[in-house]
Amino acid sequence: MSFSRRNFLIATGVAAASTTVLSACSSGGKSATDKSIPSVANAKTMNIPVGTKADSTGPAPEVPGAVKGGTIYGLDQFDMDHLDPAQVYVATEGAITRPILRGLTGYKVDDKGGCTLVGDVATDAGTMKDGGKTWSFTIKDGIKWEDGSDLSMDDVQHTFERLFASFVTEGPRYVQQWLVGGDKYKGPYDGKHLDSVEISGKTITFHLTEPRADFNYTLAMPGYGLVNKKHDTKEKYDKRPFALGPYMIGDRQIGKSLTYVRNPHWDPKTDSMRNAYPDKYVFQFGFELVASTDRYIADKGNDQYTVSIFNEVAPERIAQVMTNATLKKRVLTQIDTVTYYWPINTTRIKDVKVRQAINYAWPHQQIQTINGGPAANVIASTIMSPVTPGYQKFDLYEATTKPGGDPDKAKALLKEAGKLGQKLVIAYQHSDTSVKMAVAIKNALEAAGFQVVNKQVDKSTFYTQIGKIDNGYDLFAAGWSPDWPNGYSDFYPCFSGKNIGDGRSNYAQLNDPSVNKAIDAAAAIADVNAANKAWGNVDRQIMELAACVPDYNKIRNWMYGSKVGNVVYDAGNTCVALCKLYAMK
Repeated sequence: MSFSRRNFLIATGVAAASTTVLSACSSGGKSATDKSIPSVANAKTMNIPVGTKADSTGPAPEVPGAVKGGTIYGLDQFDMDHLDPAQVYVATEGAITRPILRGLTGYKVDDKGGCTLVGDVATDAGTMKDGGKTWSFTIKDGIKWEDGSDLSMDDVQHTFERLFASFVTEGPRYVQQWLVGGDKYKGPYDGKHLDSVEISGKTITFHLTEPRADFNYTLAMPGYGLVNKKHDTKEKYDKRPFALGPYMIGDRQIGKSLTYVRNPHWDPKTDSMRNAYPDKYVFQFGFELVASTDRYIADKGNDQYTVSIFNEVAPERIAQVMTNATLKKRVLTQIDTVTYYWPINTTRIKDVKVRQAINYAWPHQQIQTINGGPAANVIASTIMSPVTPGYQKFDLYEATTKPGGDPDKAKALLKEAGKLGQKLVIAYQHSDTSVKMAVAIKNALEAAGFQVVNKQVDKSTFYTQIGKIDNGYDLFAAGWSPDWPNGYSDFYPCFSGKNIGDGRSNYAQLNDPSVNKAIDAAAAIADVNAANKAWGNVDRQIMELAACVPDYNKIRNWMYGSKVGNVVYDAGNTCVALCKLYAMK
């Protein structure tokens, strides 16, 4: 889910870190070759199959040993900018809305860490016709909103039509781009419907401009959660969405806390994905990584019932936690599909040799250390993560063989281009981690012959600023997990020339005809294996143009309290599966 946004806040260095991590990890901690550290390169590819109608039928399987009641707490750094599903694209926002919002399709998590695409409010994962240009979904009976009213087909139709409203600026754009007539539609608030969203009985049918065999995966994104038409308050809906899941908002104190209580009208028989064991969730905000990690280590009082959505083990505490067998038992470690990278603004840095020089000079090893060492991240050389279907292993700029960078090779390229002394303006957030990374990057690039200007950007407006076409920056941090498991949702949002504009996620502003053609061609391949091969080739093609610097692949380490049961990973939404947790007695 970009810097448009799935991992925007994570990727831009909101986390606190310390340069003391290097000595801690190298002397008393784990080395990169320690077998207890997960290997990104050898991790299992995250393939998510399509389930059957039976898989889509509730209730969700019971979690062995789970008990009902109690409260699950959260400790995280920041509140959510958006709760309106149409505005949700950041991974943390998607994660926190899973207990309250439902969509046509979604991901069913099993007890072995597997994930299946199923119908959520739909009876199954959809019916495809015309090679994927037409998709139909039939809605289950008995689904009710938090006020007891039935989910109506007006609600379902309205959900997708309101995506075109002018106030919807932050969510995914796939459906809007693919629906026939979507290029001219302005939303439902003037009373007009979009003909390509067709309602018949309890079935909704979408008519698309192009074949999309993966459209049912697209609709599983939190950004396509359903909205109650009667209670649609437009911009205000972002602060208080109406619930369709097992929980609803009980209290919200912006910037401080968000509380979920039970939705008395949720029927588990309609829901194959969610369990509802706790009576309440209380998410608390304003806790930096060290503070939350220290509370997890102490494990006292309500903290015994606590798990974070965003906050992982602080880099300063990685060695302490991951080398202590007792503490490590309370850590969910997971390799996910995200790659953190630095887009190079190709409209400002036009010479490919200059962009290649940036790649050769990059201080990968220092950045790895600043972000927690090899127990928390692995140096990347490709845009696709090794666990994303289609990944091909290559290293054009020696990121893994010369992780400290090669300033001599970088300087030679600059001389060839006649650009020795090239000025680079780098934007970074005002946080401990970002400051340390900015210093390391500035030193490495200047050693290679660049002139570097670092500019701090307030993290509350960072995305808005880097998302502008004329942002004035040459480099900035980004991160991306594919929105569903294939290469299209990696490369179209971030590198297609069709996705350039204010607020869009092609931050490199790459508009290369050969890349655009390759993305469109790969998207049209029906055979999965052939398509995956094509996406791997697209990755190499973009890296030959050096449109970005792949930085690292993340190893997630979520710590939790000793009385939180069944902490498992939701691979579809790349987060802790909130609806599988329970509070131990």
